[in-house]
Amino acid sequence: MKDKAETQNKPKILLIEDDQFISRAYKDGLSRAGFEVALAFDGAEGMKKIKENRPDLILLDLVMPVKSGFEVLTEIHLSKTLSRIPVIILSNLGQDSDIEKGKSLGAIDYLVKANFSMKEVVERIKEHLAKLKVSRRK
Repeated sequence: MKDKAETQNKPKILLIEDDQFISRAYKDGLSRAGFEVALAFDGAEGMKKIKENRPDLILLDLVMPVKSGFEVLTEIHLSKTLSRIPVIILSNLGQDSDIEKGKSLGAIDYLVKANFSMKEVVERIKEHLAKLKVSRRK
């Protein structure tokens, strides 16, 4: 019975990424790994979906039209309710200053797309969700 309940209770991931090819590839890989995945193609759409759907975790690109990932992260960070949602930055920006800025705005992890396979991204998501589950039980 537990397995059936777990499949109905898939962790919800919101991927905010403007590149449609990358979005489809990540959605496919994350779905196969057992996540429910929603997509947003710019920061403004991403914020709308965060507020409406309260995902379990957000994968956030930084360079996007309308509203950048840093702007989205700032908005999340300033909200008492939204700041509880873990954010993993998934970007091509790999400068130390970008990583530092992302983490100072509340990102729990910073992954440079070129350095991580889909399998590694999935593993990182699962690690963070497991830590979150443990900390919420306390």
